[in-house]
Amino acid sequence: MDEHAFLEAYDPREYPAVGVTVDVVALTIRDGVLSVLLVERGQAPFKGRLALPGGFVGDETLDDAALRELAEETGLDATNGRLARVHLEQLKSYGDPGRDPRMRVVSVAYLAFAPSLPDPRPGGDAAGAAWVPVATVSEARLAFDHSRILGDGLERARAKLEYSPLATAFVGPEFTIAELRAVYAAVWGEDLHAGNFHRKVLSVPGFVEGTGTTTARGGDRGGPRAKLYRAGDARVLHPPLLRPTSEEDVR
Repeated sequence: MDEHAFLEAYDPREYPAVGVTVDVVALTIRDGVLSVLLVERGQAPFKGRLALPGGFVGDETLDDAALRELAEETGLDATNGRLARVHLEQLKSYGDPGRDPRMRVVSVAYLAFAPSLPDPRPGGDAAGAAWVPVATVSEARLAFDHSRILGDGLERARAKLEYSPLATAFVGPEFTIAELRAVYAAVWGEDLHAGNFHRKVLSVPGFVEGTGTTTARGGDRGGPRAKLYRAGDARVLHPPLLRPTSEEDVR
């Protein structure tokens, strides 16, 4: 049988149905706190439970589906330019039997980062949406296997800050070293020594580059104005900025 005849005779209904979804671990820093976007499910299964934004994939690529779901819950879109600032990467696939009580569903999870994301607005079948501080998320309240997905996403984010310039996705186009340190402190959950951090950042070639300008004014306690930096061209941090492992590295 040639390929055309095979496809003409092929009947997908002879095989078990499998759905494909995307789920997005969207992280931002609000008021100095690492927060994740969660939605309240408006219908069964798990009606009333919190979940990561996501849904079934339509006639689109996986990346487009993840961006669509993120846009629906945040109000971001390609026309206002803010969606372009979102760092989006594929995290992992989840397909254990029984993870969705409706049918066999394989979910492709994504990790998204952006600075100053707006207040969310519930879209699709969500009854509500909110940025929730990661430290306050109750795993028992999350639907499906989203506690596992969230945990994997957080570990990916924390690890990537060690060896990639991902932290610059959480700040504006120009930033101070103190603002960058606040990102690391929020994501790692550690209060970092200012002097040590400053020295380590500037010792990594291509991580940041000076703009030649400073902040408009000094800090809250006065003093000199802080230098402003922008993201450099490095794609890998060498040497890496490792998470604190001793009292010497933690204030």
